[in-house]
Amino acid sequence: MEIALVMEYSTCAKNEIVYPILKKVAEKHGHTVTNYGQFNAEDNRQTYIQNAFFISALLNSGAADFVVTGCGTGEGAMIAANAMPGVVCGHVADPVSSFLYTQVNNGNCMALPFAYQWGWAGEINLEYIFEKLFVQEPGGGYPESSAKSEQENAVRTNKLKTFSHRPLTEVLDMLDDEDLIERVKAGFAGVRYDLFKEKCKCPDILAAVDRVLAK
Repeated sequence: MEIALVMEYSTCAKNEIVYPILKKVAEKHGHTVTNYGQFNAEDNRQTYIQNAFFISALLNSGAADFVVTGCGTGEGAMIAANAMPGVVCGHVADPVSSFLYTQVNNGNCMALPFAYQWGWAGEINLEYIFEKLFVQEPGGGYPESSAKSEQENAVRTNKLKTFSHRPLTEVLDMLDDEDLIERVKAGFAGVRYDLFKEKCKCPDILAAVDRVLAK
C-alpha cells in the first residue's frame, strides 16, 4: 500500500516527528510512505483547504492508497477532505479510534490532531495509532456480530460519494473562483507537484491539475 503524509503549515514543525514514526510502522508491514510536507513554515502556506484538493488528486489518481493528514484539532482537515470526491476521511485521536475507523468505516484517509491534546508522550500515542492501522486487514468490522452490516454500509458510503460528488477532473475544470484556483496552486506547490507527477497513475487527472496550474 502506498501511504501519503500530507500536513499543513500550522503544525508543520511536527512533520519531522510524524514522518519517521509513520515510515517505521508502515514499512514494518510492507507499505511505503511518501512525505509531501508541509516541511517548514517558510514554504507556501498550505492549509487543510489546499490539502483537500491535493489529497483528492492523490487518491483519485492512484498516486496514494491511503492518506494521513491533519491540522491542529484534526476537525478542519477531516471536513475539508470529505468535501472532495473520492475521499472518505475519519477523525482519529487515539489507537482505539484508529482501529475502529479502519475496521468499521474502511476509509482511505485519516485526520489527526497535531496540536490539540498533544502533550507529554504524544509521539508514543501517535506510534500506537499507526500500529492499529495495520493490525489486521481493513474493513473487517467490529464487533464480529456487526461486521456484515458495517461492511455493507462502508460500500454504500463510497457509492453515495460517486452520486453526490462530481469527478475530480470536472471539479478542477469548473474552477473559476480566483481564490480557490490560487489555493489549488498552493496545494501543489514546491516538491509536491514533482512527487505527485511521478506517482500519478491517471493521465486525465494530471492533465486537469496542469490546466489549473497554468491559469
